[in-house]
Amino acid sequence: MKKKKILAVIAAATMALSMVGCGSSGGGSSSNGVANKDKPLVWYNRQPSNSSTGELDKTALNFNKDTYYVGFDANQGAELQGEMVLDYIKKNAATIDRNGDGVIGYVLAIGDIGHNDSIARTRGVRSALGTGVDANGAVDSAPAGTNVDGSAKVVQDATLEVDGKKYTIRELASQEMKNSAGATWDAATAGNAIGTWTASFGDQIDVVVSNNDGMGMSMFNAWAKDNKVPTFGYDANSDAVAAIAEGYGGTISQHADVQAYLTLRVLRNALDGVDVDTGIGTADEAGNKLDEGVDYRYSAEERSYYALNIAVTADNYQDFTDSTKVYDKVSKQLDASKSPEKKVWLDIYNASDNFLSSTYQPLLQNYDDLLNLKVDYIGGDGQTESNITNRLGNPGEYDAFAINMVKTDNAASYTSILNK
Repeated sequence: MKKKKILAVIAAATMALSMVGCGSSGGGSSSNGVANKDKPLVWYNRQPSNSSTGELDKTALNFNKDTYYVGFDANQGAELQGEMVLDYIKKNAATIDRNGDGVIGYVLAIGDIGHNDSIARTRGVRSALGTGVDANGAVDSAPAGTNVDGSAKVVQDATLEVDGKKYTIRELASQEMKNSAGATWDAATAGNAIGTWTASFGDQIDVVVSNNDGMGMSMFNAWAKDNKVPTFGYDANSDAVAAIAEGYGGTISQHADVQAYLTLRVLRNALDGVDVDTGIGTADEAGNKLDEGVDYRYSAEERSYYALNIAVTADNYQDFTDSTKVYDKVSKQLDASKSPEKKVWLDIYNASDNFLSSTYQPLLQNYDDLLNLKVDYIGGDGQTESNITNRLGNPGEYDAFAINMVKTDNAASYTSILNK
């Protein structure tokens, strides 16, 4: 694996390259004459969309002919997570009700109320458990706050019968895990939240559910592990997978290995001028190929590639202990004479995000070698787009771009730079 590459401070040599790369025909361009606005662009992990309605930003997704989105099938994964939690409750109904009150209570850590993936996961859990209520034709994904008495309007009590005994399933509490600086999906905030909840109604909490493993592990380590309360997350981070042996209930693999490969592969194909399906649904000369419908699905209308998800539980977790291993199906080196080295600018919205920094980036760094790409990795602060865009001052230096936004609404913050 390559050592972590860090975008260097703009120095004299870079300034010289920038001057060479500036075209005079409107819109900056690199030394190969391609305008920045025409260079391959992949949005990944955060799909350009309206954070209030979820409507896709088709302008951003169609920025140019070589623009795509790479992520995972959020709804399929959300359904899997909900089913995983429900299956666990059914199998352990006789012992899971810790205080014997007939109510199986769970708490839910919500990552970002404006993020489509977070919305889907909240809906998936509530749908599977029967605690969801309708809000304009879809399950309400708003935080319930504290709901120990079952009076919240955004959720409802559900009934589950197992072996002739009826149980009430109740969402005792849920909140967006957003810290004081504005960063969402915040693990430390989740750790604090479980402390607050357990101090008030700890003996009523029978299950902990989280929109991701970062927050889930924070709650597991802070309280749930010692109290033997099953905790369910999402992402299949290495620490969470290992924790299944210690009582972590389960997680969802969003096939990060497939996502990371696709993120760079669609750029590689555009740079090589070959069909976008090369090495994806169609085998390349090296033999790299994914299976559509098993590993991923593609939506031409949305110009989006979605990796498919897998539930990781006590039954299969040992197959997922190394989250940074490249996927065998797409692990073959490309011929540098046919796919020569190109330079890519890639940012991660929050350098402290557990999944992106500990799983996704190491995978990217493995694949950039195999695909002959020289990638500059930019870590953001998770709070503002400007912390990232300020470091895209010389797009003419790059051949392609992979962008992970802080907020899904903010695609124009990046495209405006490429359009200059």
